[in-house]
Amino acid sequence: MPRLPLPSGADVVIIGGGVVGASAAFHLAEAGADVVLLERDQLASGSTSKAAGGLRAQFSDSLNIELGKRSLEAYKRFAERPGWEIDYEEIGYLFVLTTEAELDVFRRSVALQNQLGVPSRIVTPEEALKLCPLLAGDDILAASYCPTDAHATPESVVQGYAYGARQHGAHIAVSTRADGIDVVDGVITGVRTPRGTVATGTVISAAGAWSRACGEMAGVRLDVTPMRRQVLFTAPMGDLPAKLPLTIDFTSGFYFHREGRGLLMSVSDPDEQPGFSTETTDDWIPRLLEVAEHRAPRIASAPIQGGWAGLYDMSPDGNAMIGEFEQISRFLYATGFSGHGFLQGPATGEILRDLVLGRELFVDVTPMSAERFDSGALAPEFNVV
Repeated sequence: MPRLPLPSGADVVIIGGGVVGASAAFHLAEAGADVVLLERDQLASGSTSKAAGGLRAQFSDSLNIELGKRSLEAYKRFAERPGWEIDYEEIGYLFVLTTEAELDVFRRSVALQNQLGVPSRIVTPEEALKLCPLLAGDDILAASYCPTDAHATPESVVQGYAYGARQHGAHIAVSTRADGIDVVDGVITGVRTPRGTVATGTVISAAGAWSRACGEMAGVRLDVTPMRRQVLFTAPMGDLPAKLPLTIDFTSGFYFHREGRGLLMSVSDPDEQPGFSTETTDDWIPRLLEVAEHRAPRIASAPIQGGWAGLYDMSPDGNAMIGEFEQISRFLYATGFSGHGFLQGPATGEILRDLVLGRELFVDVTPMSAERFDSGALAPEFNVV
């Protein structure tokens, strides 16, 4: 099937075909905007395709709690709107806590989550072991658990949003990179591509780990650093519980969840350096197995069947940047999610729609402005995995 010609103009041009860009395209097109989405490769081919698929509202920051909660509600209804199967399942998240400092922060976080309508709770070590029988360790002080946290398939979410966006008239152009953003006297006039220029007065940067370069095309700074994260898959494991929460050893960053008849697992690598490499390596695996041996011994002895590497779009404080630059008319952005982009995608698309159309937002995202870093006004999120 031949590609449709690129439109000569649009109300909004979105750069990036991951979950954030696709969500924005759907929400804007549904609201009647004329939308063009540009993706230099294929939909979900960047960071979204490498996401672990976890969905949660367990955060320490009230804005992140609201974004997670709103997104969970949208994911739960995804089969009706936009109308796509995403393998949504409420598996719960279990944060395993082993220091008094962690426990103190999580107690305050759970109190805030409860205040905002999230049914999380602090559980005893015994209950944590019951919720996740793979766990071990007499150093567990407690855990934070929320039964309504969930899991979904990232690629399916993007395809579902793309389907919905197209149904409402959006033009989605894959294998079409943005080569430049034309700005005249501080006003955007178009986006250049190898297939021609799309005239527009509004651009949304949803370029994830590549956001810095996207911002530079318009003369603005998006302080995003790409950081590789790797995951491994085990071979099928016998006697796995049918329902297993996404379990995180918070001190080490080691986490795992069911993936088919086996498990997906990863751990934060303190030696990882910033960069765009998505090559898989073995140098981080000994640390993962060392942590697994202590925290979940059955996993440490399971055969490895494969893995992948993807990129986090890290911000200076681990919190997303969502907003619109004042110095360039109608340059909007949603990036720097630091590993939370997939789980916050639906709410972010809704916010971008309302920013573009001048509607009232369901939550004030002023603290997430990219310009907060100019004044050193950081908004750190504690629950970064």
